[in-house]
Amino acid sequence: MNADFLAVLEFWEREKGINRDVLVAAVQEALFTAAKKAVGPARELRVVIDQKNGDIRAFAKLIVSERVASKHDQISVFDARRIKADAQVGEEVEVEVTPVGFGRIAAQYAKQALMQHIRRAEKQLIFTEFKDRVGDIISGTVRRFERSDVIVDLVKYEALLPNRERVPTEEYQVGERIRCYVKAVEQGPHGPEIILSRADPRFVIKLFQLEVSEINDGTIEVKGIAREPGFRTKLAVWTRDEKVDPVGACVGLRGQRVKNIVRELNNEKVDIIRWDPNVRTFITNALAPAKLKAFEISEAHKRVKIIVSEDQLSLAIGKRGQNARLTSKLTGWQVDIEAEVVVTKGFEQKVAEAVGLLAAIEGISKEQADALVHHGLTRLEDLLQADVSDLEGIPQLGDQAAAVLEAARAEAARRTLKVGEAPVSG
Repeated sequence: MNADFLAVLEFWEREKGINRDVLVAAVQEALFTAAKKAVGPARELRVVIDQKNGDIRAFAKLIVSERVASKHDQISVFDARRIKADAQVGEEVEVEVTPVGFGRIAAQYAKQALMQHIRRAEKQLIFTEFKDRVGDIISGTVRRFERSDVIVDLVKYEALLPNRERVPTEEYQVGERIRCYVKAVEQGPHGPEIILSRADPRFVIKLFQLEVSEINDGTIEVKGIAREPGFRTKLAVWTRDEKVDPVGACVGLRGQRVKNIVRELNNEKVDIIRWDPNVRTFITNALAPAKLKAFEISEAHKRVKIIVSEDQLSLAIGKRGQNARLTSKLTGWQVDIEAEVVVTKGFEQKVAEAVGLLAAIEGISKEQADALVHHGLTRLEDLLQADVSDLEGIPQLGDQAAAVLEAARAEAARRTLKVGEAPVSG
């Protein structure tokens, strides 16, 4: 027990930076409680730990008496003079009262007290060390999982990568080293917690600051970012220096700078866009390489309606509306993209038919069907491939997005039932 006890103290002092005297004081307090239970009532009981060999001993101050009425408070003259040769009646003599097997009892109390104190001290050290590191990128090792949250080992401390801050396309393995953004140091139910993130847009900005010296020194300014973690990021950059190409500097020679960042993001697509104070130019840059034909800008509502040729519609909108959605986030303007209306009866008829087919689905109104078609979702199959978040980006749907998607799924189930065998009842 004693050797182990000393080893534990040395470990926590070395690894966690907690002063040994502080730990010993915490243990002594716990051992005093243990001694009171093990020894019983004793006058001026105290417990001492020898920091050299780890011995744990209990002492009590007893009064020298001719006749011992209470062994917890008194000691006979004969026994007292075995400890102190000149002991006199009425004098106090400190006597060791360490019970047999006390080390085992003491070890349990000491362990509990030590761990509790270490946890408290560790939490305080976390706050002291990390309160100024919010916004930094740190490396750690995946230690374990708590449900969908990831516990990351930072050598001295453990940090939390919550499920909400994980990238949905990433899977982590125990023992794997990962880099994360220090999002916050929060007071949790058990003290300060280091909250990490790989999904936060600021993680990407910080990676660019580390990789692109012109951003780090302020030559290039990041004007905005829009991110769908694991899939795509759009970063808007700008510089006052006319001699510097902000996009080219971020891409790097042969694309090396952005490649390093994309590799860290596990091949998430990164679009670097030149920011412009003119919203028309900025949106054009953001939607490139799609070719835009016309703009209808509403300054009052910060809304832009963009007309593109039919063959450019899917490119401008992007897969599941992602390109248009990220452009809206990046620019702060609601971006609606519509195909150019070709004045032919055939095209109008196709649109009307698509609207009619979607409106025929129980639970989808004609207005909702019209909005879906004009956002590129012309068939039930297209709608089934969309997520609720995709539909919420369509202004005409808003909070009805989930209901619309549920109606589409119900219709798909009904159609499957019609072509398959009828379910056997009973």
